[in-house]
Amino acid sequence: MQSVAGPAKRAGFVTGATMVAAALLLPVSAHAQAQNGLSNLFGGIFSGPNPAPSQAPPGGAQTGPQPWTGEDGASGHPLMTAAAIREAASNFNNCVAGMWPDAARRNITQENFQRFTAGLSPDLRIMDLMDSQPEFTKSIWDYLDILVNDNRLAKGREVLAKYKAQFDATEKATGVDRYIIASIWGIESNYSTQMGDRSVLQSTATLACIGRRQAYFRDEFLSALEILNRGDLRPEQMRGSWAGAFGPTQFMPTAFKRFAVDGDGDGRRDVVDNPTDLIASTANNLKKDGWQAGQTWGYEVVVPQGFNYMLADRAKAMTMAQWEKLGLKRPTSQPFPHPAEKAYLLAPAGAQGPGFLMLQNYRVIMKYNPAEAYALAIGHFADRLRGGQPFVQPWPRQERELSRTERLELQQLLAQRGFYKGTPDGQFGGQTREALRNFQASIGVPADGFASSDVLDRLRGR
Repeated sequence: MQSVAGPAKRAGFVTGATMVAAALLLPVSAHAQAQNGLSNLFGGIFSGPNPAPSQAPPGGAQTGPQPWTGEDGASGHPLMTAAAIREAASNFNNCVAGMWPDAARRNITQENFQRFTAGLSPDLRIMDLMDSQPEFTKSIWDYLDILVNDNRLAKGREVLAKYKAQFDATEKATGVDRYIIASIWGIESNYSTQMGDRSVLQSTATLACIGRRQAYFRDEFLSALEILNRGDLRPEQMRGSWAGAFGPTQFMPTAFKRFAVDGDGDGRRDVVDNPTDLIASTANNLKKDGWQAGQTWGYEVVVPQGFNYMLADRAKAMTMAQWEKLGLKRPTSQPFPHPAEKAYLLAPAGAQGPGFLMLQNYRVIMKYNPAEAYALAIGHFADRLRGGQPFVQPWPRQERELSRTERLELQQLLAQRGFYKGTPDGQFGGQTREALRNFQASIGVPADGFASSDVLDRLRGR
């Protein structure tokens, strides 16, 4: 299941969690793994640019149809100007009809192609959502507070008990931890209560014919038609995020094709209304992405004072034993069970907050939705469902999140000083974090890459 961060979790993070994430981070959501709604939402908190869509941000909650603003998209892409959008919209019917040859090559019958595309019209409001750039984002601790809460945990435990037989069978067959599956279900859609209400066909057709990601969404649209043509789902079941992610764990159509399985042998792969198929398919997704059975996702760690935060990099994995030699330890003083395991250090709040040593399974969750905040929330939520405790170390809640205007200014100032080589856009990714670290190192403060108001003041020369 992918997310939508970019356009959608691997393309569709646009549901409940999604909206939260979205407000929080910025760009996203699983499968949407696309630059999935969620993806778009979550995207900017600490991760780099969103990869291709996959899932949608959790919770594509919408309050009803809203009209397109009629304005140019914030991305500045030539296909996102108001004039380009209007021109493409006027050619929408021809664009959809022009995809028939590709549909035929996918063995979609002409009768079904005409039936499922009849009456389709573009949803131009999606153009605003695709290029949304909130002025304010949420902090990682606010994000976790919203997604990992007592009500959601209580519902998760009910779901684990209600579908124990299905979780038992799936865990035995795939080796994928039931608590991770239940966590994704809870965070993506608040246990099927916030899945989004946009037509997947309309959304993907709109994005296939209008805007800046047409090639990507053309494949999503045709894949959605394949799902309907095969009879796995009905059109009314395929409702979800603006980016096309659907179902309780937010599958993009292409992700559905790759990972959905018929868990109960009824001849259909129903990841929307059939809990057996949903659980089995979500587990299959994680397994095929490299899930390691019997292993956790990572550990909260205490980072010693004076630590070289240039080592906090996804590309700088070391064994647990090596991290211990550098002074990292668990806050509970428990030993790491597997000293030879390799992990990388994540410090989402810099030197002022907790550190985390991330293992292979964390990387797998990141494939589901490429946002570090999302993956951390999933792992932590799973631990809490298992009976674990909240994180031990405090977050720097006294710090405020920079506004988009301030983030843009920070990038511009880093560029003026020769640290940032990209195009300032107000969205923080790996390139911004690296530039920020190099600046911090140059002035003799912990090079943790955390964009605080103090760092911005230092860049301003105050």
